[in-house]
Amino acid sequence: MDEYIVSARKYRPITFDSVVGQQALTTTLKNAVKSQKLAHAYLFCGPRGVGKTTCARIFAKTINCEHPTADGEACNECESCQSFNEGRSYNIFELDAASNNSVENIKSLMDQTRIPPQVGRYKVFIIDEVHMLSTAAFNAFLKTLEEPPAHVIFILATTEKHKILPTILSRCQIYDFERMTVPNIISHLKEVAEKEGIKYEEQALSVIAEKADGGMRDALSIFDQAASFSQGDITYQKVIEDLNVLDEENYFNIVDMALENKVSDIMLLLNNVINKGFDGGHLINGLASHMRNVLMAKDAQTLPLLEVSKQQMAKFQKQAQKCPTPFLYKALQIMNRCDVEYRQSSNKRLLVEITLIQVAQLTQKDDDVPASGRSPKRLKSLFKNLIIKAQPKPVQQVTGASRGSASREARNEEATTLAAKNTAGSVANTNAHVTVELKESDRPTATGTMPKVKLGNLGMSFNNLLNADKPKTTLEEEIEITNQDENQLFTQQELIIEWRAMCKRISKRNIGLAQRMRNLKPIVTECPKVEVIAENKILLEEMLAIRGRIRATMAERLHNGNIEVVIRLAKAEELKPILSPRQELDKLQKENNAITMLINNLGLDLA
Repeated sequence: MDEYIVSARKYRPITFDSVVGQQALTTTLKNAVKSQKLAHAYLFCGPRGVGKTTCARIFAKTINCEHPTADGEACNECESCQSFNEGRSYNIFELDAASNNSVENIKSLMDQTRIPPQVGRYKVFIIDEVHMLSTAAFNAFLKTLEEPPAHVIFILATTEKHKILPTILSRCQIYDFERMTVPNIISHLKEVAEKEGIKYEEQALSVIAEKADGGMRDALSIFDQAASFSQGDITYQKVIEDLNVLDEENYFNIVDMALENKVSDIMLLLNNVINKGFDGGHLINGLASHMRNVLMAKDAQTLPLLEVSKQQMAKFQKQAQKCPTPFLYKALQIMNRCDVEYRQSSNKRLLVEITLIQVAQLTQKDDDVPASGRSPKRLKSLFKNLIIKAQPKPVQQVTGASRGSASREARNEEATTLAAKNTAGSVANTNAHVTVELKESDRPTATGTMPKVKLGNLGMSFNNLLNADKPKTTLEEEIEITNQDENQLFTQQELIIEWRAMCKRISKRNIGLAQRMRNLKPIVTECPKVEVIAENKILLEEMLAIRGRIRATMAERLHNGNIEVVIRLAKAEELKPILSPRQELDKLQKENNAITMLINNLGLDLA
């Protein structure tokens, strides 16, 4: 029985032409080989599983090939190519920087560069995950990287270019690898399936491609897993069962039911999804992505932004024709708010249910049937009718009709009409109570007195009623960061210094907020990611309102344009009691007896 080799290794490309999804990059490398214009150092960067190490190996083999083709490919027949294919080449060295990140490892590598190659023209050093090198190792590597021997070429590969020192970047030719598109992954999986004699459904391959998230290696690994589960017949149902993926049909059904205001059906579908073991937050995120795709499918120009199969694209287009654009905008806003609040919610299922109910009532009309329940639109309509009913009506003269009664009745009708207009206009007024008042000259006699109408006494502000669905806190627009190219690393101490300096500047405008922020201690979780913990919800909302300015200020002061500022509410166990100076001293005395001895020896009176 032959040894089993996973598809990611078995079908690894051995020529530039067989590399998937990196045509521009491979063309550049082939042209460099053909013209013999080779740099001394290259940097391949990009997401995982897109072919960085593979292209580095192909490039290393090609530049040492004795008889390269006219197209810039290796011949795979000469001794150099054969030795490389069989893994016995002494001209190509691969180093994993994750496990060899010390200065000693770099010095050992430098010693190897002094020895010229015995076969071929170049010694090629491929350093994978180069961002894992320590700062000292980077510095030891600088001089050799800048001026290596003529027979040495360095190829560095990394998934996190921002962690590499700028002095290293300036010495390399940088190649940015792209994420694999869904159609490219599907096409490659079809080729592998045909070679392996595996049956498949295109929709199943589409799910695998979307699950891979732009990585071909991940896609091939998932493909092998699905092939083992389905025993050589990869179907859509088997793939979603094996990968524990929520069926895309659920999202299509939810949108269709929301357009028809079928709240009960959506609740039953949600319960079914949760019973299958899926998280409610996962459903909301998936539904938001689905509605985004529906929105993109409404315009032919944005249709290429959908990373789905042609079959799925047709379904999105069909549903996009039924969905009004305002419905999609509002639904996305509601689900985005749910995603923000989900982590802090104590009753997550209830939050998801309320979100879906709100989405299902977006297309509900004002005068809907009572059985559907009163939405905010129904309440709005109700109070509009109440305003009209509350308008004063002219009082008819029963007896003693005096001279000029006809003209007074005409003026009363005109006043009533004016009152109705003023009332309708007051709904859009943001602050004022509605008061309908006649001029002194237009007031009727004692027998036909018309009372003032004050609608502000209804107990509810119409402005508040109209804006009931709007959030109280409005986040400020994200401020553009002008130093995106800077990626200087910073320490915890530097962060604290710049934070306090920022609070000092804030105190000129808002001394209360500045004082509360000064008491906080931001933490560098993983540079350049910073976490700030707010002690209460009020402080959290105030800081979220200026989060864009905080991030822009920190990016400028710390010289790192990729900084991330995460502001969250403190957990119960993270809250520390505020102690008075006397309590702080008592605590120190309990923890350190030397302080008590010092106080006694000096005879200090700290009462």
